[in-house]
Amino acid sequence: MSLFPFFGDTVTEVAAGTNLPLYKEVAWDFQNNIPKLKNGEYEIVTENEAVKTWAYKALKTERFQHLIYSWNYGSEIDSIIGQSYTPNLTKAECIRYIEEALLINPYIKAVFEVEVSFSEGHLTVSGTLETIYGETEVEVRV
Repeated sequence: MSLFPFFGDTVTEVAAGTNLPLYKEVAWDFQNNIPKLKNGEYEIVTENEAVKTWAYKALKTERFQHLIYSWNYGSEIDSIIGQSYTPNLTKAECIRYIEEALLINPYIKAVFEVEVSFSEGHLTVSGTLETIYGETEVEVRV
């Protein structure tokens, strides 16, 4: 599931209590929306930090818009733009799209405490993910 397939097979451990391999991902600078480097190499994170990175990128990626990704990957939050929904319906639809985008990942068991806010032409989403490793917070500005 890594964004960078040229890393090859890096699975060496199995996550405790599951049949899933230890989740690894390239570390992400969420402020600048770029991968983190350490000594000229991509930094690798595991467990909740890796799942958080995956969730961030999945929510930032428009679903069905990029041939490189499976149609299961990404979110449809952008489809809300320009709709004449009531504020409550817009929020409910946004939360539904967020859950659909994130629960496709087998490492994420639940999404809760989702907050959606609109300001300065941007949508900010935050919430808690229950993963196989415990809970982690995620925040994304779309």
